[in-house]
Amino acid sequence: MELTWELRDYDREFFDKELDSFVPDRIFDAHVHLYERWHWKNQTPLEPGPETASLEIFQDQIQWITPGRETHALCFGGGLYEDTYRVSNEFLAAEVAKDLASRGQLIVSPRMDPEEVRQESRRLGMVGLKVYHLFANRANTQQAEIEEFLVEEHVRIAHEEGFTITLHMVKNRALADPGNQERIRYYCETYPNIRLILAHTARGFNPGHTIEGIDSLKGLPNVWFDTSAVTEAGGFEAIVDTFGHQRLIWGSDYPISNMRGRCIAMGDEFLWISENTLDWKTMSVTEIRPYLIGLESLRALKLAAHRLRLSDPQIEDIFYNNSVQMLGLS
Repeated sequence: MELTWELRDYDREFFDKELDSFVPDRIFDAHVHLYERWHWKNQTPLEPGPETASLEIFQDQIQWITPGRETHALCFGGGLYEDTYRVSNEFLAAEVAKDLASRGQLIVSPRMDPEEVRQESRRLGMVGLKVYHLFANRANTQQAEIEEFLVEEHVRIAHEEGFTITLHMVKNRALADPGNQERIRYYCETYPNIRLILAHTARGFNPGHTIEGIDSLKGLPNVWFDTSAVTEAGGFEAIVDTFGHQRLIWGSDYPISNMRGRCIAMGDEFLWISENTLDWKTMSVTEIRPYLIGLESLRALKLAAHRLRLSDPQIEDIFYNNSVQMLGLS
């Protein structure tokens, strides 16, 4: 099956049946990429999608995932490379400025001068930093230590400015890795004025890693967890059990949310399946169809909320109030 970019009737039927009564009317999406496609170095999975993902395009296409909902967002670019991140930041700033209720984060390279990080954030009106492992100076960046792409001098600037930081940690076992645990705790304790957002439920694509590692962060008052593109419930449950529902914030990971497939835990690893990774017609004795990743993530969150017996106001907090309060928005 080829990669596509479309809303299908069965996506809408699934939302109406499974999710409409769960998703609140207002949403603050804490994990959104706005970009021109070339900022991503023309990665193949994005080719069916929009050439330019502006704020208007995002607000239109997030309706595939959460139809009829008012949505604002914490956004960053798609230029996660040394030769595209600066123009990506400029593009993002212009887009976020169109919505007074949305905010932006500055993509930073670990090679940026700390004072440049401060000045660029101020110049472009950003409220925080977005870091990514692809900037680490090693061949296999999937095994990078946090400090290789989130350097301490940038954390110091974030502390002084009261910035948010969105961190997609890596290494095979994510939050279950002692080095990741130690660095997160060190940064949060040494620089208490940062607001650290651990993306993808602390990179809990295998929920066992988040479940195993979550106690290592217990007691930190300045760490949050976004739900973006996570399609299994266990990590959400572990976070709420340990930190309370106030530290879990909804994120779509647009444009990933509008692709088809899901991530599944396998042993001590995880596997992404998408439209073009298998023959969907031969994988089951009954018909099986690939749904939008954003819908799969919403259902996982719903399952966690049901198991945790969260109230409607608590669910509204996860989708809206927790992010608004973290960012100091009225």
